[in-house]
Amino acid sequence: MNYIDLNRLIPELAETGTWIGRCMVPAQKAYNGIAGPHVVMARKGKIYDLSAHFNSTSELFNCKNPVSRLKALSDLPELGSLKDALKNALYFNQNPLLPYIIAPNDIQAIKACGVTFIKSLLERVIEEKAKGDALVANDIRQTIYDTLGNDLSKVTPGSPETEKLKEELQKKGLWSQYLEVGIGKDAEVFTKAQPLSAVGFGAEIGVLKSSKWNNPEPEIVLAVSSSGKIVGATLGNDVNLRDYEGRSALLLGEAKDQNGSCAIGPLFRLFDETFSLDDVKDCDVMFSMKGKDNFATSGSNKMKEISRSPENLVAQVIGKNHQYPDGLVLFLGTMFAPTEDRNGKGLGFTHKKGDQVNISSSHLGTLINWVNTCDQIPKWEFGIGAFTNYIVKRNLK
Repeated sequence: MNYIDLNRLIPELAETGTWIGRCMVPAQKAYNGIAGPHVVMARKGKIYDLSAHFNSTSELFNCKNPVSRLKALSDLPELGSLKDALKNALYFNQNPLLPYIIAPNDIQAIKACGVTFIKSLLERVIEEKAKGDALVANDIRQTIYDTLGNDLSKVTPGSPETEKLKEELQKKGLWSQYLEVGIGKDAEVFTKAQPLSAVGFGAEIGVLKSSKWNNPEPEIVLAVSSSGKIVGATLGNDVNLRDYEGRSALLLGEAKDQNGSCAIGPLFRLFDETFSLDDVKDCDVMFSMKGKDNFATSGSNKMKEISRSPENLVAQVIGKNHQYPDGLVLFLGTMFAPTEDRNGKGLGFTHKKGDQVNISSSHLGTLINWVNTCDQIPKWEFGIGAFTNYIVKRNLK
């Protein structure tokens, strides 16, 4: 396994900022002695149990002012060091008798926006035109770049200029459903995964064994309350099966929602005097990956290059037409899609078992996961029913 600097996983190990997440806690340290997922706050290298005040991060984020509410709390039980909880979260290192960090979201809906960056948009067009065949993707990619140049970067989604560009692209046979959502007035929004199904820091992520062309998607993930207020952010990996989605857009569910295909973490950083939505808009999301075959690749998302603002994307998801009473977490999309040839010339990039994927930001820390097939990683077994029974059991204790 690659060396991991645990001191750099959360900026200054949460010396500054308001950091909220979830921790799996064994019975001897658990609230009312009932082992399970606890809402926690990280501060100055320690993690503190919020179970006496909040059953879920959803409940916390739906407070009128989450940060003020947290500042008013005192004498919170300490569960141990953040560094140890992160170390114990590594799937090959996990000791169930000690606390470990898990995905910070719980019963919120998990939504995602697609093709919000121009580079990602063009890659989706390439998937469609290649019909999921990585062998022909390189030729199509070059044709599209030669034809379009930088035209798309000059267009504001939904503007009158879009209609003119649409006409030009249709004449060239290059118009696509992905271009429609990329530069049209309506963004692509889909359900990425089910509540409580996301994996967290240190876990294995899953791709279908039958997929021959897939990739990571490093993204910012927003925490949004039931009122539509953006309260914080974290990092995410919107794992994608390019061959499935490329064959047909109707296979989006299969391409996006599989066991372990959604990673979020390590913790949410709430907006306070040290961190704001403007910081999210200005941040770079760095990506690196190294395989057991020593293949490595890296890249970045510059949030300044997103084609729609985070506020616009949130407004298209939640509002008068669609409510989320438990709030939601929203993937903002990625501009990075690795294209380097891994298995031979013209074959492009795809994951292999054992790949280590690092997604990081100076504001949000680092999310680390390892790749395996969906059938070989732990099954998702803790759903809404189990969560409800757990909350009732410990609160009646």
